[in-house]
Amino acid sequence: MTDPKLYEIEQNLHQLGAKYIAGIDEAGRGPLAGPVFAAAVILKPDAQFTHVDDSKKLSEKQRLLALEEIKAQSLSISIGISSVEEIDLINIYRASREAMISAIKHLKIKPDYLLIDAMPIEIDIPSESIIKGDQKSISIACASIVAKTARDAYMVEMDRLFPQYGFKNHKGYGTKEHLLALETYGITPIHRKSYEPIKSMLKRK
Repeated sequence: MTDPKLYEIEQNLHQLGAKYIAGIDEAGRGPLAGPVFAAAVILKPDAQFTHVDDSKKLSEKQRLLALEEIKAQSLSISIGISSVEEIDLINIYRASREAMISAIKHLKIKPDYLLIDAMPIEIDIPSESIIKGDQKSISIACASIVAKTARDAYMVEMDRLFPQYGFKNHKGYGTKEHLLALETYGITPIHRKSYEPIKSMLKRK
């Protein structure tokens, strides 16, 4: 069962008159490959969940169960993506922020309040940035799950294009399997050239 404390921030905001509260989070700041995904989620005011928790605590199977619940209990869900090229050009912090802004702008309903995981965003909507927000806010926890499952699905697709790298296992993170594949086969178009050890590998060439 989802912790009742996760609903408190949203309940307080609803009492203060906020109608459409969007939770925003991203997935994929750390990996060596693939884009960064962000999600924005506006939940129904009476949304209640069984499977939703901080996405890092959930198994892949649990996240997919939670995702089905989120889809059923949401008024609007949107995803924003910053490509590998953008990450290399403007850095991961700024690329993550751009993906978040894109997700907010593509919501079907304009939110009147934003709850954002850890990152302040300059946008014309009242907002609050919450450190470890996915552990404190139900909307951010839902956005975290949406972003993570969307990014994981993308990396499974990339595994079909580049089967020798094991993307479906590590989702682009710098595991032993991934680093060995990089040394053996070199880099792919979806690798981040500004990240180590890829940056050094390119210099050696």
